Amino acid sequence: MANRTLRLLTATATALPLLLAQAATEASAQELVIATFGGSFLDASKECHIAPFEEATGSEVDTVVGNTTQHSASIRAMGGQSEYDVVYLDDSAATQLKNEGLLADIDRSQLTAAGQIDPRAFDESGQYVVFMTGATAIAYNTDLVDTPPTSWNDLFDEKWSGQIAIGDVTGTSGWQFLLAVNKLHGGTLEDITPGLEAIKPLAQDAVTLYTQADQLIALFERGEIAMAPWYPDRAGSAADQGLPIAIAYPKEGAVGIRPTLVIPKGAPHPELALKYIDTVLSKDGQECFAEKKYAGPVNLDVELSDKAAAIVPYGETLQQLWFLDPAVTSKELPNWIDRWQREVLR
Repeated sequence: MANRTLRLLTATATALPLLLAQAATEASAQELVIATFGGSFLDASKECHIAPFEEATGSEVDTVVGNTTQHSASIRAMGGQSEYDVVYLDDSAATQLKNEGLLADIDRSQLTAAGQIDPRAFDESGQYVVFMTGATAIAYNTDLVDTPPTSWNDLFDEKWSGQIAIGDVTGTSGWQFLLAVNKLHGGTLEDITPGLEAIKPLAQDAVTLYTQADQLIALFERGEIAMAPWYPDRAGSAADQGLPIAIAYPKEGAVGIRPTLVIPKGAPHPELALKYIDTVLSKDGQECFAEKKYAGPVNLDVELSDKAAAIVPYGETLQQLWFLDPAVTSKELPNWIDRWQREVLR
């Protein structure tokens, strides 16, 4: 009995350091769950943000791909007990979720890059941070379109009937294009009737009403579409892959996009989430993403190459962007989606 006890104690003593080491490894290799956007956006995120974060922290990142509307619905469904640690959203959705009490605070004092960031990137109440500047502009097929478009009205030219794609309003480019058209026809954010009436024939004639941004890539590649309201960052990435795509900023002004990072309330790893956000906002993270994804940086220490500056909202095109009030758009978006479904899709 004594010998058996001694053997057990010896075995336990031998195994204990191994068990502790294994436990320490498992504790340090936490899994951060990030709800993000897909396609070339995710590809650039992996290279510029996720890989450096994993290397620096020893953690692993699991990504959930979707659009802003889908991610917002998931956060609401989780009801303050989020399975996500960090979520990518446009600023109108972030504002709405903040007002619903579903976002945690982002402690700016824990961000080493905070002093380099444009102060306007931080939500006044501290519940989201803008990590890039983007836009909804006009992407066009250079094999089909000889003269670059100069106006939103060019998408309505009969010459391109059956060769246009537009976004569904559940996605950012969809509702932003609707509002741009609405503005051209005298509408306001509170009255989108002029825009709905003007866009309905175009929507019914469109090749597709895309819900995920990179759905357009195959259509451009096959020559099925001539133009589409789309994002300069996506168009730039596609052009780098050899597709016949260029971007044009309409004279009326493209619609500005301020994508944000949020930490949902009840996130499993809030401290690790802050470290990821810090990685995204760092000079290296911002510079890499600006060059790989053609995203306008919010880190003021970043200088763009001439190539990136020609694609991203920058200089004159940045000054001409129409930035919408996220408090208004977050309030009105459910109504816009409902009216779109009732008055345009039916």
